[in-house]
Amino acid sequence: MAAAANQIAVLTGIKRHPTQVRRFLKKIGMKPRRVAAVPAKADVQVQKEFLAQSLEPKLAEAQAGRRAVFFVDAAHFVHAPFLGIVWCFARLFIKAPAGRRRFNVLGALNAVTKELVTVCNDTYINAASVCRLLDRLAALCPTVPVSLVMDNARYQRCALVQAHAKQLGLELLFLPSYSPNLNLIERLWRHVKKECLYSRYYADFAEFKQAIAACLEHTALRDKEKLRTLLSLRFQIFEQVDRKAA
Repeated sequence: MAAAANQIAVLTGIKRHPTQVRRFLKKIGMKPRRVAAVPAKADVQVQKEFLAQSLEPKLAEAQAGRRAVFFVDAAHFVHAPFLGIVWCFARLFIKAPAGRRRFNVLGALNAVTKELVTVCNDTYINAASVCRLLDRLAALCPTVPVSLVMDNARYQRCALVQAHAKQLGLELLFLPSYSPNLNLIERLWRHVKKECLYSRYYADFAEFKQAIAACLEHTALRDKEKLRTLLSLRFQIFEQVDRKAA
């Protein structure tokens, strides 16, 4: 508030107490917001072209029932503290589990039905994991063409995966580099962290995994209305990013 009060004084010559500035900013609709990050190397023009020429036509076919489109990505949940923001009178502390074991979830999210297909393990995701996921998706949608929107992870774009997809008749659409904002499933991963991990303590790894698996399994039913908005087929393109600190 002190910085805002100083800036107002510089621009207008009017001096106001930080408390008055806070009231004024709230009155005009401003509120404290956590600063978010976007990849510095993202190419906005390339993202626009991919969205208009590749992604949106496939999504239109999917909404018409002529195609299935899945957004594919892996989430690596580490058994460690996920610290959130809590309204409270005094700062809260949660226990931090020892170790760094990971629960890996390779997921494919149906763009229209929001159905989630997963391959999970406690070790690591590799090309063989992706091929197992492709097998499941091919069996799930035998009557319509299937397009998979994937990022540029090496294990997703390797020759083994591309050859296996071709054998199964699946189309792979690779996102432009540094484009998490165009991958719908990224929003689901954030939702899972918020719902079952932030500011919570799980005594052992088994309990940690069970919480994530249960959240993924029941989210579509329990949070149907919330997901309808969260997983809408509207994608944000960052036209202008301020590279300087405010």
